[in-house]
Amino acid sequence: MTSSSQNNEVVPTIPNVGKDSKRLFLVRHGEVINPGGDRPVFYGSQDVKLSPLGEQEAAAAANYLQRFDIQCVACSPLRRAIFGAEKVLDKQGSKALSDLVVNPGFTELNRGAWCGLTKEEIGEENLSRFDGCDITITPEGGESYPELKVRVLKARDDVLSMVDLGQAAAIVSHLQVTRCMLSESLGIPTESMTSLKVATASISCIDYHENGTQTLHFQSFKPEAGLKQAKDGAN
Repeated sequence: MTSSSQNNEVVPTIPNVGKDSKRLFLVRHGEVINPGGDRPVFYGSQDVKLSPLGEQEAAAAANYLQRFDIQCVACSPLRRAIFGAEKVLDKQGSKALSDLVVNPGFTELNRGAWCGLTKEEIGEENLSRFDGCDITITPEGGESYPELKVRVLKARDDVLSMVDLGQAAAIVSHLQVTRCMLSESLGIPTESMTSLKVATASISCIDYHENGTQTLHFQSFKPEAGLKQAKDGAN
């Protein structure tokens, strides 16, 4: 369901958090400056900077989340995620930057030896096998999607343990990290999770219930802020 805000923006409609549930808002960072310039390359867990547009996108996501009472804000240690998390904290009013929970488990996928290479240089077949969780194709010094998912879900559980029943938290992280949590909620196999769409600076919302079930309220909602289209290439 959707509703209109005061500026006529169409936003998702979600119920209050149940007394037997905990809510996570999953926020992807904004557009980055690709380290390859005009030659878009994979960067994975490299600490690349947000573009000016990416910073505006992060601010728009924080503005949307301002309407919710968020008990805990967590993020990856990469600066593109920290920037967005600090924006979310700033809009919460009662929170200080020192309240930010930085968890290495939310770091983006380590692409290893593939960092700095284009899709063409890596090869379509290699990327297809990697996305399908063929661990034999994992790049040197990197990690596979199954390895990523294990650490991401552990980090997610760490955050959930900090949140009281009936309360919400926000996790500001990355494309593949968000896909790990979304795919687990949707029951989508890890080898199929790269099909999930997660726009830059978009927000997804999942409730985690005491009985072990999950409810995905919305996926990849991007607040309307009158910004130009982000470039979202190799990750």
